[in-house]
Amino acid sequence: MTQDYTAIREEVAKLCAQYPGEYWRAKDKAREYPSEFVAALGEAGYLAALIPEEYGGAGLPISAAAAILEEIQRQGCNGGAVHAQMYIMGTVLRHGNEAQKAQYLPKIATGELRLQAFGVTEPTSGTDTLSLKTTAKKDGDHYIVNGQKIWTSRAEHSDLMLLLARTTPREEAASRTEGLSVFLVDMKEALAAGSLTINPIDTMMNHATTAVFFDNMKVPAANLIGEEGKGFRYILSGMNAERLLIAAECVGDAKWFIEKATNYAKERVLFGRPIGQNQGVQFPIARSYSQTRAAELLVHEGLRKYEAGEQCGEEANMAKMLAAEASWAAGEACVQTHGGFGFAAEYDVERKFRETRLYQVAPISTNMILSFVAEHVLGLPRSY
Repeated sequence: MTQDYTAIREEVAKLCAQYPGEYWRAKDKAREYPSEFVAALGEAGYLAALIPEEYGGAGLPISAAAAILEEIQRQGCNGGAVHAQMYIMGTVLRHGNEAQKAQYLPKIATGELRLQAFGVTEPTSGTDTLSLKTTAKKDGDHYIVNGQKIWTSRAEHSDLMLLLARTTPREEAASRTEGLSVFLVDMKEALAAGSLTINPIDTMMNHATTAVFFDNMKVPAANLIGEEGKGFRYILSGMNAERLLIAAECVGDAKWFIEKATNYAKERVLFGRPIGQNQGVQFPIARSYSQTRAAELLVHEGLRKYEAGEQCGEEANMAKMLAAEASWAAGEACVQTHGGFGFAAEYDVERKFRETRLYQVAPISTNMILSFVAEHVLGLPRSY
């Protein structure tokens, strides 16, 4: 990461200032999608950051997208409403054909279409992606899709879905990783046809997540991304981008918590002195700051490798794990510093605390990352 994108960060901060805590508290309480905030980001061009200029985007590298998402979190807003469009984009850009790019990217760049839904996880497979059961069977110039996905966030607020489905039965596939394919699904068309059903899932934070059901859903063969049966590797190549971008968001969350806790510790006076004068208050904040800086440096190294076209699975996974842990530690310190006020909605601490907890579980759990590091980095036997 060769630059810090100061100008972009400053502009993102100005935009976020128009959506203060009151806005997010209202959305959180009503469990409403922040449509106004998302529209503003789209109009400002931030959601098209990674789309090449020839298709109407900014043509920026992934480090710029990381800076945008980090700043959104640092300003107290929630990039979870838009981050999928950033990390899904890589699959279309890398593996989509020219006709698909010409058809969809310009409309995504202008905001006419939103690509926010990522259909991978299923109720019976979780992070065991190779065991998914949603099928797509070729029928003339279409595929017929049947099955179910869960934790498909923003499905109600997206026009397009990137869907991973099995096109070859697992027992007939040439290898464990073969037989899965990626499709770009027109969700509005499928909803109108009655072949797609979306059921919202109420969760501990306002994340607009859902379960989706496919009932003989027709997808044009022209919407197959890349080669049939090679979808797992396409999705896998995009997961490093996903890890790095969410790690950047966690760094932003941590910075928000640290600033909030530091300011409160300076201003809150008890027994005739600021509470920040007590080491019991200072040390957790200082430790979380140290954790955050360490995680941030690994995020930057992962971004550097990604942009250089180097293997970055180790850095991307560890950055996501360490950044998620740093943001949670910073949130814990912030709540503890605020005492009872940390649980009061008006301070926004409890909302951000709930939101950042997600990232030790999704889109991949910390335990899975530890398993990856043990097996693929350290060469330890595969665990069961």
